Amino acid sequence: MSVEQQQPTVGGPSAPRSTSGRPAALGRGGVTGAAGALLLLVAALVAVSVWHLTQGTSAIGAGDLLRWLSGDRDAGAGADAGDVLIGSRVPRLAAGIAVGFALGVAGALLQSLARNALASPDTLAVTGGAYLAVTAVAALGLTLPIWASGLTAFAGGSLAALLVLGLAGGAGTATTRLVLAGSAVALALQAATSTLLILFEEETTSLFAWGSGSLSQLGLRAFQQAAPVVVVCTAAALLLARRLDLLGLGDDSAAVLGVPVRSTRAAGTVLAVLLTAASVTLAGPIGFAGLFAPVIVRLAGRVLPALNRHAVLIPAAGLTGALVVVLADALLRAALGADEAISVPTGIATTLVGGFVMIVLARRSRDSGPTRQPAAARVRVGTRTRFVVVLVATGTVAAAVVLLGLLAGDTWLRAGDLALWMRGEAAPLIQFALDERAPRVAAAVLGGAALALSGAMVQATCRNPLAEPGILGITGGAGVGAVVVVTGAGMSQAAGNTAILVGAVLGALTAFALVYGLSWRRGLDADRLLLIGIGTWYSAVALTTFLLVRSNPWDTPRIYTWMSGTTYGRTFDQVLPVAVVLAVALPLAWLVRRELDLLALDEDTPRLVGVRLETLRLVVLVTAALLAATSVAAVGVVGFVGLVAPHLARALVGGRHARSVPVAVLVGAVLLGVADLVGRTVIGPAQIPAGLVVALIGAPYFVYLLARSRA
Repeated sequence: MSVEQQQPTVGGPSAPRSTSGRPAALGRGGVTGAAGALLLLVAALVAVSVWHLTQGTSAIGAGDLLRWLSGDRDAGAGADAGDVLIGSRVPRLAAGIAVGFALGVAGALLQSLARNALASPDTLAVTGGAYLAVTAVAALGLTLPIWASGLTAFAGGSLAALLVLGLAGGAGTATTRLVLAGSAVALALQAATSTLLILFEEETTSLFAWGSGSLSQLGLRAFQQAAPVVVVCTAAALLLARRLDLLGLGDDSAAVLGVPVRSTRAAGTVLAVLLTAASVTLAGPIGFAGLFAPVIVRLAGRVLPALNRHAVLIPAAGLTGALVVVLADALLRAALGADEAISVPTGIATTLVGGFVMIVLARRSRDSGPTRQPAAARVRVGTRTRFVVVLVATGTVAAAVVLLGLLAGDTWLRAGDLALWMRGEAAPLIQFALDERAPRVAAAVLGGAALALSGAMVQATCRNPLAEPGILGITGGAGVGAVVVVTGAGMSQAAGNTAILVGAVLGALTAFALVYGLSWRRGLDADRLLLIGIGTWYSAVALTTFLLVRSNPWDTPRIYTWMSGTTYGRTFDQVLPVAVVLAVALPLAWLVRRELDLLALDEDTPRLVGVRLETLRLVVLVTAALLAATSVAAVGVVGFVGLVAPHLARALVGGRHARSVPVAVLVGAVLLGVADLVGRTVIGPAQIPAGLVVALIGAPYFVYLLARSRA
């Protein structure tokens, strides 16, 4: 098998090649076609930019701007038009062009280096790392000049990209593994960023909306400092164009043809991260522009092969990125009105488009083969004695966590106080404390158990211990449904628990139906299911952010905290649905335990022994969606429990689901119970949402898991 055949086939077409294997030189027709394509992109960008300049919150329109540009700058509308144009609209347009161009070029570089059309600053966690670095500096109360902020963002993005590429096995790795590693690392980075945003609310004010990408500018100074970086990095990328063309043949072939593979890959990665850092510093993380801009150019390359040459692809991707970002901002302002669009980050629109493109790519791609099972998941089958010991030990720890959760808090109680409360004879202060603690402890324990069981089912279905409900879009859909209810007209404060539960369940089931339906193509491929689920997850996050920034500003911190996973203010009414679904799902998991064992092996074995594979998958995934949905209604959006708990259970008692599932349920209860306890006591009276504590604990373990699975 050749090097080229070993690469995933999700990417666009490679550069035209001669019979010797080298990229073919462009003839006169190719040069003319490439020049025409670039001129067409420039013309489209100019046209959209003119439209963009006519939009704004002032009453000044296109006629006023034309009069000012023609020289009529007397007092009145002409003078006002100049102030508006130079002070507000041109800086916003300039930022959009610079950011889109930078991300387009960065995405083209990353996709070529990884030979993977789903590689981008977002899927490699570059934007997440840059955002975390900038937020950390703001949380420390430091005020930096724009160039220092750029270096900070560059450092954060570089470390994130190196971590993802290292954990995934380097550039050129399988599509699912690369995107899964990048998405999970981005999830961990987002959790750390969210923790800083909540704990340092005053120091990081306005960074929440900025974190989704905002083109709002206070002048041209930031653009003037970022533009030279974009120009220099693009020029340097063009100098690598010939090497990148040859690198598309595969590392071995490129090395034979004289390409220094390691230095080329290192230089390209540094340039991509520099471009991303410049864009993040200028306008925040504009989501997914670096994904779909080069993808659009590569798709157009099927009609015009000259676009596949990097000397043309790089500027074309930059122009396409600029066009898409400016167009997205213009459409957003046209749809909502300039006044309403001020509060909506441009990155929301680009992320929604990017998620859609990612789903289309996953649908159109040829299967890259089953995802390799990580080595850490291949554990020995434990003995029955070991299983009993572990089950008793985890059950004891879970009971201890419940007891400690009831006793610990601002006021530490004693076991005797708990006994009096259970008999209804406690003092008013103790009665109040336990009435508040008991529902949140129940929510944490049952919510963690539900997420762990959901994760175990999803991992068995996908045959991938790195999968979890959040990555498949289930948790994101449930979050969207719940936030739709909470932010509904007149319901910000009075939305009932039942309405939130219904919204979360409907959101989870809608996301599940979307992912399952789009993943079906003459059968359900596990890799395609993961990729489409991740695209749906990104889209759900963007939609949730849109709803948050459009809600009552006084409700945003409360909703954002809930979206980070919290048990604060819970009641037994919110916990009851989780208990009911668990009571149904646990016996079901026991009944299909042998089928789950077979499902985790491969596609053929279950069919050979008479298992109705698609029916089983449907039942298991619907159950997982219901578990995730009810847990969202009880504890908000919590990540990593569904990932870590099943894996820990397999490491403790082996891979047989009859043993790993009950242990995973208890481990999940312990994880979220401890997270809730730590979150409300470690910096009391202030609180850290339990979901963020779990993510901060789970992220290092996930890094360890990925590191072990590189082989």
